[in-house]
Amino acid sequence: MQTEKVVDYIVNWLKDYATNAKVNGFVIGISGGIDSAVTSTLCAKTGLDLLCIEMPIHQAASHVSRAQEHITQLKQRFPNVKDIKTDLTPVFEEFKTEVSLEGKQSTVDMALANTRARLRMTTLYYHAGLLGLLVAGTGNKVEDFGVGFYTKYGDGGVDLSPIADLLKSEVYDIGKLLNVPESIMKAAPSDGLFGDARSDEDQIGATYPELEWAMQQKDEGKTADDFEGRQRDAFQIFSRYNSNNQHKMVPIPICEIPKNLK
Repeated sequence: MQTEKVVDYIVNWLKDYATNAKVNGFVIGISGGIDSAVTSTLCAKTGLDLLCIEMPIHQAASHVSRAQEHITQLKQRFPNVKDIKTDLTPVFEEFKTEVSLEGKQSTVDMALANTRARLRMTTLYYHAGLLGLLVAGTGNKVEDFGVGFYTKYGDGGVDLSPIADLLKSEVYDIGKLLNVPESIMKAAPSDGLFGDARSDEDQIGATYPELEWAMQQKDEGKTADDFEGRQRDAFQIFSRYNSNNQHKMVPIPICEIPKNLK
């Protein structure tokens, strides 16, 4: 990958899109992870307004410290960057008092995790509407179009996706070029939706390099029967997520009424 040219291309794409949309810039949620760090830096490089928002909900201390380190660095480098912190923990706790928490614990936990992401999306769009900004998505190609590892209408609810055509490894390459803090570069990727430090690999069961490999093999028409051992396991994990999460990757189904019924 021609990393410097890719960075320039994305920055120009962001600037052109915002200019044509007649908005002031971007708003982005900062999680302390590599994807939001790279995306926010790319947005900052446009010279347009950038609002970085921390939105903790019982957040792991390591996530909070990395997010704050990144925002501090970003503000030192770019005068167009501002930040605010919106503690959504009380909102989340109040929500739980108004809904049923009965059912299988793992199902309840997942529903609540997705609720966290949707509360954050609502917060981002509130500030976007208030300040004339676009919500910048942070999903990469593996997450968005490989395993669908994001929340529908949560972190998947955005106005534009600057890094959605980049593999995770390519995001790291750009992060290195953009001088993303070392603590973020070395941290295990995590969605931060469960209030602890569990990683994406803990949840998915495969690493991003394995998922990238499986995505390429699937694109080439391979099946699980073409592999053995850990490769077979990784391919099956990718295929299961890819199949189960297709509803996130395709347009919303529309019931088209036959003309003779109208």
